[in-house]
Amino acid sequence: MKFKLLEDFKDFAVKGNMIDIAIGVIIGTAFNKVVNVLVKEVLMPPLTYLTAGANWENKKYIIREAVITDGTTKFEEVAIGYGKLIEAGVDFLVISFTVFMVVRVMNSMKKKAEDPKNKTVATPKNIELMNKTNELLEKQNAFLMKVLAEKK
Repeated sequence: MKFKLLEDFKDFAVKGNMIDIAIGVIIGTAFNKVVNVLVKEVLMPPLTYLTAGANWENKKYIIREAVITDGTTKFEEVAIGYGKLIEAGVDFLVISFTVFMVVRVMNSMKKKAEDPKNKTVATPKNIELMNKTNELLEKQNAFLMKVLAEKK
């Protein structure tokens, strides 16, 4: 059992899955920085301007004010910070739309690459082989149909 686990992990690491995951994490971290700047520096300022200068990050609904007596805090403030929720929602919309656009572009490029009739993009070898196999099968079927028709 132990050796099977080690063999499975070795296959996982050697086949590149672990490296793919590491690359995904690194790119995701860098992408997160870009999204944060896009939301905080590009999207939120116009939203703040349109809402008469409201700073969304600090927006909150206070349930109970802080109670301070003799310079010491007796009760902490209790508040619901809905402004951060709005920022998180904008972050989510930006991320989801960006990922959607990237996937859409990748899918269109993949469709072009997999189309054997499209000569502007190099077709992968496996698609070329499948296309040639399909053509040979069609020729063979046509030949067999012709032979069967002649026998009748």
